[in-house]
Amino acid sequence: MLLITFGTRPEYIKVKPVMKELDKRKYPYKTFFTGQHTDLLQNIRPPDHTLNIGSGSNRLDTIVQSILNNEEIFTDITSVMVQGDTTSAFATALAAFHRKIPVAHLEAGLRTYDKYSPYPEEFNRRAISALAEIHFTPTETARQRLADEGFSQKLYMVGNTVLDNIAHINTSDSNTVIVTLHRREKHHEIEQWFAAINHLAQENRDLRFVLPIHPNPSVKKHIALLPNVEVIEPLEHDEFIDRLAACKYIITDSGGIQEEAAFLKKPCIVCRDFTERGEGLGTFSILCKQPGELAACVRWANEINLAGKKCPYGDGKAAVHIANIYTRTNRHLTKC
Repeated sequence: MLLITFGTRPEYIKVKPVMKELDKRKYPYKTFFTGQHTDLLQNIRPPDHTLNIGSGSNRLDTIVQSILNNEEIFTDITSVMVQGDTTSAFATALAAFHRKIPVAHLEAGLRTYDKYSPYPEEFNRRAISALAEIHFTPTETARQRLADEGFSQKLYMVGNTVLDNIAHINTSDSNTVIVTLHRREKHHEIEQWFAAINHLAQENRDLRFVLPIHPNPSVKKHIALLPNVEVIEPLEHDEFIDRLAACKYIITDSGGIQEEAAFLKKPCIVCRDFTERGEGLGTFSILCKQPGELAACVRWANEINLAGKKCPYGDGKAAVHIANIYTRTNRHLTKC
């Protein structure tokens, strides 16, 4: 039996198309919800297993310990699929490896080669690669990267499943700029970034800056720095995509939004030192490493023309490719 694991909203958004495709084929699987974003449970099919994350001084440690100590979830499981680069994905892959259960890694091969940027995601995805038997990469660059690292077998370039959810979306133009800033490595300088965003909004009164605030207290406590920005509560994914499809450009430190913006042909200013999604740099996205670089990046966003450009992150049919490959390959994947 296949076990598909997720615990955050972005993970669920990316595994959902795969589960839908497997359902069409009546391919059996179980789900394991690792519990980071508990509000997900209000809107999804009840998972077969739900993790109760214990208490401890370090949440990342606690997530790993809780998964490694949970034997029940691996009963009758012959293969595991994990998505992306969360600590829970790493811990589930590690627990499966300890039980000699083969692991399939969805969204494999992303790299910055700086283990602290993004932290802890860069370590997690590199560690999962070392544990996985099947690697589903979103781009040819990611596939080649894994090949160069020595993972020469079962490398499949399929595109990113996040795009499957938006293949039907129509775009339009408006004066809205969407802003999302939340990454853990940004918390120590979030005040400077918020102040720069607010100044940008003040200097561009013809534009409407909208920031869905991340619920993390380290981010949320600085709302007062954004009097010229429309700060709103977090959005459901469908509503966020509708806003993204109608915006002028986006300012973000997110990973997946870079792919969604490229697919919808919206310029993306990436507020990070590195991006593991370099395929879109210079065409669909630009790095903004310091708050002081925002003005120059905005000029780029206003001038770039994305009409006719091909999204480098997939065709919106990744789940079909994955289901075709996985159902064929999994017949040969058995617990050692």
